[in-house]
Amino acid sequence: MPATTTNYSFISTFKKYVNSSVILIFFTILALVCANIPGVKDWYFSLWQNPVSLSLGNFNFFSHAGHTMNVGQVINDFLMAIFFLSVGLEIKREILVGELSSREKALLPIIGACGGMAIPVLLFWLVCPGDAAMQRGIAIPMATDIAFSLGVLSVFKTRVPIGLKVFLAALAVADDLGGIIVIALFYSSHIDMMFLILSAVCVAVMVAGNFLKCRAKFFYVLVGLVLWYTMLNSGIHSTIAGVITAFCIPATLRKGTGHYLERIRENVGKFPVIDIDDRHNTIVLTHDQIHTLKSIESAADKMISPLQDLEDNLHGLINFFIIPLFAFANAGIDMSQMSFGSLFSGVGLAVMIGLVVGKFLGVFSFSWIAIKLKIVQLPAHTTWKAFASVCVVCGIGFTVSMFIADLSYAGLGTEGASLLAQAKLGVLVGSVVSAVLGCILLGKTLPKELK
Repeated sequence: MPATTTNYSFISTFKKYVNSSVILIFFTILALVCANIPGVKDWYFSLWQNPVSLSLGNFNFFSHAGHTMNVGQVINDFLMAIFFLSVGLEIKREILVGELSSREKALLPIIGACGGMAIPVLLFWLVCPGDAAMQRGIAIPMATDIAFSLGVLSVFKTRVPIGLKVFLAALAVADDLGGIIVIALFYSSHIDMMFLILSAVCVAVMVAGNFLKCRAKFFYVLVGLVLWYTMLNSGIHSTIAGVITAFCIPATLRKGTGHYLERIRENVGKFPVIDIDDRHNTIVLTHDQIHTLKSIESAADKMISPLQDLEDNLHGLINFFIIPLFAFANAGIDMSQMSFGSLFSGVGLAVMIGLVVGKFLGVFSFSWIAIKLKIVQLPAHTTWKAFASVCVVCGIGFTVSMFIADLSYAGLGTEGASLLAQAKLGVLVGSVVSAVLGCILLGKTLPKELK
């Protein structure tokens, strides 16, 4: 893929995440306000306990082990499965044609991501040694929020070298993959073999669809919904269904790009050449010309793979509805039930240190070693100081960190509720500190103007 095409694609993605980060900040603040205003907070916390039903006869799609799910569970288990579907599509595309598609492109962000996951986990364990309940949240500070982190870089506009932007985005994608693996391995409950077998059947059906050259998105989405329900009831966390579905959605075309390009060229040639003087006049098309135009439109649509088409269609739903709603439902912390001291002990301190210190140390140290050993190179047109500043920004964890916090402590009774509130506070404060420090350091280390 030409460099100009890659840069254009990345800039488009960059702008998209920047816009979503502003909305995410707004709903995070709104959740905190609603959770702390007398009279409003009772409504806020009770809202997520309302039952949700999508029933046909005795069958309820939103049910787990025979129990009807509530609003909060639907957001965290179903809507977040759609979020992870989008993440899976992005990871697959990056592996095939993006920043993870070759050893040279992928190695530095993957190495950095490994350090950014390992060191925060180590620091969390050191802060909360020997407490089994607290250590359920040991994976909380592993993630980097791509929307917030790229939003910080957007403050400096053209001062940020494209190599640093690509590094941060690719690292966040690799982080998400690590988070998905952790959720699959460590946040599953009792396994129901019948539903697990049904889940395997769903995956086999989608794989068979690939071999039979089925390129209908509806087919994969429908089977993916069945997979979500079977995984929800199998004991494996249901959001993994979104990732599995994403990796089963084809990234290739039924007949190849050349076939559709030739069809478009052939059909375009059937239209008469328009004189310069007639360009602003409306021409009434014949039935044959309308048919030809629809054939061009059909060929153009089929040139976009199901993977890229679905990824593009999901971005609006994910960035402007699901993630803001998730933030509004999960970022609300009742401060009257907490003290400022919560940040200086236990889970709150462990998460905050993991994000602010652990992410920086992990990403920077692992990357520094790899670069000094000449395994990889420092991103082009940047300095060690600017690179270190971006490593500080990696400590902005939000969506996946909040999600793992909920998986870690929800359902553990009164103690779990207290630990969850501390973890959320640690995520919020750690992310804000990383963002502010990152902005200050980037302002001092980035060039005033890129040459």
